[in-house]
Amino acid sequence: MDRERALLDLLGHLDLDPAPPDRGDGERFVGRPPVEQSSPVYGGHLAGQALAAAGRTVSAGLPVHSVHCSFVRPALPTAPFEYRVERVRNGVAFATRRVYATQRGREVFSLTASFHRSEPGLDHQDPMPEVPGPEGLPTYEERLTKAFGEVVHSLGNPYELRFVGPLSFDAAKDPSLASPRTRIWVRTKGELPAGAGGEHEQLLHACLLAYISDVTMLETVMVRHGASWSHASGSSIDHSVWIHRPFRADDWLLCANETPAASGGRGLVLGRVFGRDGRLVATLAQEGLLRVRGGHAGTA
Repeated sequence: MDRERALLDLLGHLDLDPAPPDRGDGERFVGRPPVEQSSPVYGGHLAGQALAAAGRTVSAGLPVHSVHCSFVRPALPTAPFEYRVERVRNGVAFATRRVYATQRGREVFSLTASFHRSEPGLDHQDPMPEVPGPEGLPTYEERLTKAFGEVVHSLGNPYELRFVGPLSFDAAKDPSLASPRTRIWVRTKGELPAGAGGEHEQLLHACLLAYISDVTMLETVMVRHGASWSHASGSSIDHSVWIHRPFRADDWLLCANETPAASGGRGLVLGRVFGRDGRLVATLAQEGLLRVRGGHAGTA
């Protein structure tokens, strides 16, 4: 799958179909499952679609500023998802939407999104970490090729990753590389088509960030412990995104992640997202379930 096709496929999945109302309890939309048949479904797919559903019921003059996701049970790639949007609040400056995603009648995911009309006020941010730019860094596929000694071709994802530091596979081979921080450049593969998103363009970029950011987080816990995904499985339990400033998901964004704690089979990761110009555009938080086999389950 080429760069443009992967992105266009994702945009098609974010363009939800309306569903007939049921009992008059909110707008409903139908989202297609991903093309790839991995199970369970990638969490970012649900987050992006649910946020798109919420945004369809809010004026473009109220951009989204916070998103809070809960992954209730594993979703399967074998059936579409129905998203029911509850209008919790409609105001001049704020709107709140709650979205429930079901598959074959069972709830698999929920999302709460808040929308806010920007106002004059105080303004500050943490500085962006000093890291090399993305152009001089190897691609994720090139890093995997080096780690495993076998050529890894394009994975067909609609996003691309450039890691500044070690991957979990590297830290598993060399424990001295273990670190509580990861620095990852991310963007969509290819530029968004002209007019994509229309008057809801900022919402589209927020949906894409919700989609992409889910893939960057739990890797940080694995790098912290020098554990390899070859002997582990992970899944999101909950995921939050706070958007501070406008950005474009088809331009490079730096995800500066760190993990303050892991216990009970769960790992917590906090992240800051910077634009190439150094602006702090978003903050992330995720807790995930991590099941590691072998000798990496203890304290590190």
